[in-house]
Amino acid sequence: MSQRTLVLLKPDAVARKLVGEIVARIERKANWTISALELRTLDRTVLEQHYAEHVGRDFYEPLMAFMSSGPVVAMVVEGERVIEGVRALAGPTDPISAAPGSIRGDFGTITRENLIHASDSEESAEREIKIFFPGLV
Repeated sequence: MSQRTLVLLKPDAVARKLVGEIVARIERKANWTISALELRTLDRTVLEQHYAEHVGRDFYEPLMAFMSSGPVVAMVVEGERVIEGVRALAGPTDPISAAPGSIRGDFGTITRENLIHASDSEESAEREIKIFFPGLV
């Protein structure tokens, strides 16, 4: 079944010049297509919408500060089982437990700055794509 997912390459991925490597890994996997891609710095309004479910948690404000600390690459990736696939390609949030060959396993350094976000379900993907690419609805 073809799906769409939102992928964010976080400020640490951009600052460390890993965008090309990560995009190449996504493009090489299966028959996935990048249907939208944009470099942007996220403002608080967008971040509050995106991370609404985390309000009040101890990591919320540090996450907001990190995600607004520099540009991100936002993209929509489409293809067969792309939600599950991109999350597997990204690897677990903790880079120590992420397997070699995954993005976080190969390039991750700390849990809080973990290079990549990928939607975790079709519902999340739909909600997140509307936030970042409202014209694609």
